[in-house]
Amino acid sequence: MAIDVDRYLHTERLPHIWCPGCGVGTVTGAFLRAALKLGLERERTVVVSGIGCSSRATGYLDVGTVHSIHGRALAFATGIKMARPDFTVVVLTGDGDGAAIGGNHLIHACRRNIDITCILFNNQVYGMTGGQLSPTMELGDRATTAPYGSIDPPFDLCRLAEASGASFVARGTAIATRQMEKLIVEGIKHPGFAFVEAVVPCPTEYGKRNAPASVIAMLEDEKARTVPVAKAAKLSSEELADKIVTGVLFRDPGMPEFRRSYSAMVAQAQEAASKEPGR
Repeated sequence: MAIDVDRYLHTERLPHIWCPGCGVGTVTGAFLRAALKLGLERERTVVVSGIGCSSRATGYLDVGTVHSIHGRALAFATGIKMARPDFTVVVLTGDGDGAAIGGNHLIHACRRNIDITCILFNNQVYGMTGGQLSPTMELGDRATTAPYGSIDPPFDLCRLAEASGASFVARGTAIATRQMEKLIVEGIKHPGFAFVEAVVPCPTEYGKRNAPASVIAMLEDEKARTVPVAKAAKLSSEELADKIVTGVLFRDPGMPEFRRSYSAMVAQAQEAASKEPGR
């Protein structure tokens, strides 16, 4: 499998730049295995990223790639999908890129329910640009912009995506790589906007200011706090406090997909125009 995924990689650009223990590489590996399992064609697959640690992944992928500007990956991806609806379009973004400066684009991509898969790497910090707090950082956690602990309530991005209109919402973790792979496969196959949150450790910028600090301890903590969605449904809100609920959280394949709705509108307009006098 490791050799097989090389077809989707610029192997000459390796080794990658991610820090030892960073979960971005782990989840990128899950994406590569998902692409292999789905048999994605390199010439008909486009991966779009913005700016940040996770967004550097496009530089290593040997498919169609766009390394766009900060926060605008979903806007670029929307244009690509509208122009080439036959392409598989995937967005790799982070909690800063996708939920802070790009938060408005995330909301409206969900609202449109366009057939794009968004994999958002959530490490609760701006790992590449100096350790500032992100919109997902927990209350009390420290960052360069919150040296005494964050007082901003964190976003639950999966709840945000569902409330905004995404028809597939899932969450996985870096430690459960096989589940992560499965969720990405399901997201890409889903006929609508698929939001897949990947909870990943950042041992460098997050770890040096917050406990647990080591990669192993971070992953063990992640595993200990993980609760499958079926089990979570039987627990109270108090029991779910500080837990990471994983699995497919919402799915509705019957929701209208934007590209199909747009095509139907164009056909209707063309028919109306053909009936105008003088046509």
